[in-house]
Amino acid sequence: MFASGSTFQLAIAANPPGADTLAWTVNDALGKTVASGNFAAPSGGSTTTLNCTSTVAGYFAVSATLAKAGGSVPTAGTRPTGFATFGVLPDVTPSLPAPTYAHQEQHRFGMQGFNGWTAMLGALGISSTIDDRQLSSTEPNGPNSFAAAATTTDTGYSSGQIMRLVRLDGIPAWASPTGAFNDSAYLPKDQAGYQSYLNQVGSETEAMRRKYFPAMTSNYYQVTWEPDQTWLGSSADFVTLYKLAYTGLHATDPNAVVMGPTGAFPSLTTNRLKAMAPLGLAQYLDGIATHGYYDAGTSPSHPPERLATDPDPANAANALMNEMRNLRQEMQADYRPGMKLFATETGISYDLGTSYGPDYPTSNVLFAQGAIVARTHIILLGEGADQTYVFYGADYPGETGYGTFFDLSNAQGSFGASNVSPKPAALAVAAMTRVLDGTITLGPVSGTPSGVYAYAFERRGTGNAVTALWTHNNAVWSASGGFSQTYSVGYTLAVDAPGTSGTVQVLDWMGNASSVAYGNGVVSLNLTEAPLYVVSKNAGVAKANATLPVGYTGA
Repeated sequence: MFASGSTFQLAIAANPPGADTLAWTVNDALGKTVASGNFAAPSGGSTTTLNCTSTVAGYFAVSATLAKAGGSVPTAGTRPTGFATFGVLPDVTPSLPAPTYAHQEQHRFGMQGFNGWTAMLGALGISSTIDDRQLSSTEPNGPNSFAAAATTTDTGYSSGQIMRLVRLDGIPAWASPTGAFNDSAYLPKDQAGYQSYLNQVGSETEAMRRKYFPAMTSNYYQVTWEPDQTWLGSSADFVTLYKLAYTGLHATDPNAVVMGPTGAFPSLTTNRLKAMAPLGLAQYLDGIATHGYYDAGTSPSHPPERLATDPDPANAANALMNEMRNLRQEMQADYRPGMKLFATETGISYDLGTSYGPDYPTSNVLFAQGAIVARTHIILLGEGADQTYVFYGADYPGETGYGTFFDLSNAQGSFGASNVSPKPAALAVAAMTRVLDGTITLGPVSGTPSGVYAYAFERRGTGNAVTALWTHNNAVWSASGGFSQTYSVGYTLAVDAPGTSGTVQVLDWMGNASSVAYGNGVVSLNLTEAPLYVVSKNAGVAKANATLPVGYTGA
């Protein structure tokens, strides 16, 4: 990935059996050709290097073939045959004044899959990753082997650039009542010992905050991980686990924020909170964590809005925006008002039943995945998540396509891949973070017609509003019929007071800006399945036309 306006090199190697001509093409995420050319390819191996520059941001795919001998770019790892990819990172500073942060955790984006790769996280606009302090990770073979130390080899942490969310789930075999590892399925055998262990984790975490993250006001801990799939103990024991964590951490960390229960879907988090409320769980939670999955398959064919227009209320309740609203209402009703909400994992895979191969994914699938990655995280923030975590870095084995990058070395992907190239999702993330980091959520825009989705935000300390908008139509969005790149609807957005005129900045889903005129306080937009971001200067109008999520404070 390259900075906007920088010069970079595109090297194309060919080995035709006789003198030939190589034709090359660069396409964007919508399949539009943005550059092309040809050059002589002599018999035998040769490499031709093109010096390139681009002020157009986004994802780009390079294809090439020989006029006589044919051929194409070969498969590499999880990337199919026919193209190689690169990205140009957006520069949104001309359109967006820099926000001001009262404390570091007002940054809004985390990620799984690139821990320690600080340059990559910085390029993507990521501010937080998850740091393992599970008992099963730190003391896998026996007790009293964890030595708390306020040091780290992670350059993101040591530089203070990347914040830590401390993960605590996971009980090793020696501490498990079953004699086998459990991912927080049961209480540990030695409860007092577990609480003592968390004393050490709390002490270490606070020492690291003071050393590396003095601009953070709190330390954040996630106690369980998708307990709807892992927890086998009683409900009373579940509350006891949180009591141990809360007591152990708060004893040594005055800035601890204990979070959970982290259901796989917001609706599963809501259900567990409701079930545990009568047992006193609220005493042991400072904040709520959830994962942001919403369907049996969060994939191109299962976008987060798929059920939003379903006439059956039971089905519509499972659209992501409605799951988030129900979660926020439960937090306010049975737990502490104004609690922070983190969505600590949400990813979009390829469709269920698909696999990596020379012909898959297609460019249309990659477009769809990228658009849905952006839309899903916008919904999570727009419905009241303080932070949201992108899943995952590069493709990995066992679950097809969750990566925002191809793994170029391993045909089935790998954990910790370092030889990677971007998918459209990566550049959609890079644009989204640059536009929405440093914002306060104002909420869903009121009065949008069916099929139009819009969320308003205010850029901290600037008085500017940012509105993210798109449309979705189930009828033009399926694996069998294709994911439409051209379907559009017109929409007018209020950006200023009635009677006023001027211009707003409109950024596409890759972060490319254009100046658009508005009149009588409204701007006319053409919405597609890829989100747009509208930057306007009258945040008061945006506030008046949006519904603040229940209990959200933005503090």
